[in-house]
Amino acid sequence: MAANDRAAVPGKPGGGSAADGLMRASLSAVAPGTALRDGLERILRGNTGGLIVLGSDKTVESMCTGGFVLDVEFTATRLRELCKLDGGIVLDKDITKILRAGVQLVPDPTIPTEETGTRHRTADRVSKQVGFPIVSVSQSMRLIALYVDGQRRVLEDSAAILSRANQALATLERYKLRLDEVAGTLSALEIEDLVTVRDVTAVAQRLEMVRRIAKEIAEYVVELGTDGRLLTLQLDELIAGVEPERELVVRDYVPEPTAKRSRTVDEALAELDSLTHAELLELPTVARALGYTGSPETLDSAVSPRGFRLLAKVPRLPGAIIDRLVEHFGGLQKLLAASVDDLQTVDGVGEARARSVREGLSRLAESSILERYV
Repeated sequence: MAANDRAAVPGKPGGGSAADGLMRASLSAVAPGTALRDGLERILRGNTGGLIVLGSDKTVESMCTGGFVLDVEFTATRLRELCKLDGGIVLDKDITKILRAGVQLVPDPTIPTEETGTRHRTADRVSKQVGFPIVSVSQSMRLIALYVDGQRRVLEDSAAILSRANQALATLERYKLRLDEVAGTLSALEIEDLVTVRDVTAVAQRLEMVRRIAKEIAEYVVELGTDGRLLTLQLDELIAGVEPERELVVRDYVPEPTAKRSRTVDEALAELDSLTHAELLELPTVARALGYTGSPETLDSAVSPRGFRLLAKVPRLPGAIIDRLVEHFGGLQKLLAASVDDLQTVDGVGEARARSVREGLSRLAESSILERYV
């Protein structure tokens, strides 16, 4: 998918396949600030073209004819000068050496391609046949295209990418603000034991939206290279705690298994991840991903949290102790009603930790209620 085809909230979260991982690694290799990108920019400024293979093996060697075997250290200036030979260049996969230059690449002509120019058709076919990233520099169109396993990505100027990234960041800030609001409301409702499936799905929905926008911005960061350092700091600050919160919400509310339906926490998370953007906008669909029926009646039905989410907010409380507390008491309301002595009956919870849990939950209850009604 071309960079300018992406929306602020993508239809699919993506990022999980091997091809996507290779594309990200390849974009990182040609990002601003790298020696390879410097060399590519020099080729463009010199008004020449180029075809560069980022890796070599027996398959690559078999399709190379003519040219020269070099095996010299890679530099941006050498890359620029060797592209004047008007042939392909083969680098090692670590982009530390130039192995061959001036070669003609002859891929399998039966490999399908939609490219029209000779250089781009060759790049597309070679990338599909050998599995290594291929960079094509077009002299006439003055653009740099990256081919990775059948995908084509045109490398853009940092200013254009930064403009879209800042727009996405502004969108993320708005979505994060709304997420904080619905998460705060959920906490207050949990204390009062007034939670419905609708409240849970609203939080799960917002968490997923924030997560997807963050992934979109992370793609821009990869493309920007050294130009994206400030963007990285802003992104890290905005999404801190989002992933753990997402898992804790699901752990708290995934329905108990029954004869008709059964969904584990991992299955529910995977189902949320697979929703398209259109599906994510529908609360009944999000409810079904969590393991509920998704009917209007179900959305308004009452549910009670197990307590993972609020216990995680208690300072210095290990995850293993949280699991034992939830398993022992079975729900948040019983945890809230438990005395220090009751808490000490759980394995690994001494008097000091029991008091810390008791006081921590009490403070969370007070602050949640105050934020909701004041």
